[in-house]
Amino acid sequence: MGGFPWDRSLYAELIASLAEAGAEAIALDIILSEPGRDPEADARLAEVIARYPNVYLPAVFEFEQSRGSEGSMKTASVIYPAATIAVNEEQTGHINVLLDRDSVVRMLTIGLESEQGRVIPALSVRMANALLGPDKQIRWDPARLDWYRGDERIPVNGSGQVTTEYYTAPQEEMTAAAGYDAQSFSDVLSGAIPADYYANSVVLIGAYAPGMQDEYLTPLSANAKMYGVEIQANMIQSLVNGAFYTELPYGAVYVFVAAAVLLAALLFDRFRGWGTLAVYLVLALLLAGGWMMAYITASVFIPITYPFLALTTVMIGAVSAHYSAERRERTRVTEVFGRFVPPSVVSELLASGVDVKAGGQRRDVSVVFADIRGFTSMSEKLQPEEVIQVLNEYLDLCTRAVFAWNGTLDKFIGDGVMAIFGAPAVLPNHAEQAVRAALQMKREAAALERRCMERFGMPVTFGIGIHSGPAVVGNVGSEALRLDYTAIGDTVNLAARLESAAKAGQILVSREAAERISGIFRLEDLGEIVVKGKAKPVHIYRVEEENGEQGECTGDEQ
Repeated sequence: MGGFPWDRSLYAELIASLAEAGAEAIALDIILSEPGRDPEADARLAEVIARYPNVYLPAVFEFEQSRGSEGSMKTASVIYPAATIAVNEEQTGHINVLLDRDSVVRMLTIGLESEQGRVIPALSVRMANALLGPDKQIRWDPARLDWYRGDERIPVNGSGQVTTEYYTAPQEEMTAAAGYDAQSFSDVLSGAIPADYYANSVVLIGAYAPGMQDEYLTPLSANAKMYGVEIQANMIQSLVNGAFYTELPYGAVYVFVAAAVLLAALLFDRFRGWGTLAVYLVLALLLAGGWMMAYITASVFIPITYPFLALTTVMIGAVSAHYSAERRERTRVTEVFGRFVPPSVVSELLASGVDVKAGGQRRDVSVVFADIRGFTSMSEKLQPEEVIQVLNEYLDLCTRAVFAWNGTLDKFIGDGVMAIFGAPAVLPNHAEQAVRAALQMKREAAALERRCMERFGMPVTFGIGIHSGPAVVGNVGSEALRLDYTAIGDTVNLAARLESAAKAGQILVSREAAERISGIFRLEDLGEIVVKGKAKPVHIYRVEEENGEQGECTGDEQ
């Protein structure tokens, strides 16, 4: 056959063979705008085309300016087949492939208007009409200025384009299962493939090789290009199947994206952690399902990239917001409780999601008060710096004892200490923990007393009171300025009265507390005493020591 371009008599021979074999239509998808090297070959091709009206050749439109917005194309000229081939306009169809902004071919331009105002359909339209019945012909309606397939309007945009389907991937081996297949020009011309194989079919003759400047990107691949003849075949199949798709207008896309963002933001605000990911996956599946339903059932193409990117952006923003809010909440919890409870309790509170707000709840707790005996007289005899030194050592040992037994350091009251056991972290044996903390204070206070005698010549002792019972526990103060975690109620008041009644070195507990620790510690029954604020006497006990060996420390330190 020689090098390309081939002698045009070869085209004439193949076209005549196919037409005689009963092909419905034949399209030569090769631009023949200039006379050939052999006038006799041109004449032979012209004679064959004139003999068979179902043979079509391409026309190429040139525009005054590059395509901008829809409807901005203005024809400058139309390049028809060479005059030596003498093709009438009814046997031509345009082959212009108009690219989207990303250089991808997604749409078929059904027809274009020549400089004389005549509408010339696409070559694929000519070929599709050869396969469609009389009631399904694709036509331009000049009265309604629109394209129709039978009585059904084709949903073209302002540039006369419609989104079509692709049935094969670029340069894929085509089979009849896709609606069309491909064979070699030389095989058909030589008879290796009989011409009657194409009976009752439409035939496209075109270049299927690189370097012909007839390759384009399609939605099926970001890299592999599809030859122009392949695109023509896909578009013919779409026209025959009536597979037309309307692209959702940008205004509707913006509304859709805004609705998706709003719904996602509301749902992401309600769910945290894995719940956010689950919601994201559900919304992504709904988005994909909606896109498929619109595409398949309503022939509406929704640009899914923008909604998906918006959904992903909202999800990332929600996760970031949740993380920031959690960090702020952790900081608040740490600020409120970090001064009063050991680190292990802070971690437990963070894990439980405790709400750091003004207010409280009724809890069963044990309250401990401890106070230095003779502090006023000591302050008068010592220098202020020395008083602060002693006070800091005393408060330090009290704090370490409270934290060692998972208590909450409520506050320092001058030379006194208030601690809570059983809140905010729940302690089933809070009375036992409170007494163990008090005993630790007493043991370490003995060493402090010896040091004070050696340095200042005076002892430092203190008394401790413990009561167990219900109290309102929570944050008291201003949410905006300062919140203090504390306990309020009669249980607190009675614990303070017991501390006042305790002599130097004594640990006094109420009957309620004694009943909870009975059998664990040796208690001395001191009978009833009258305390301020109580109408009836209060039965008290003095804690001497633990029965048996000292228990193991369950807190952060011993």
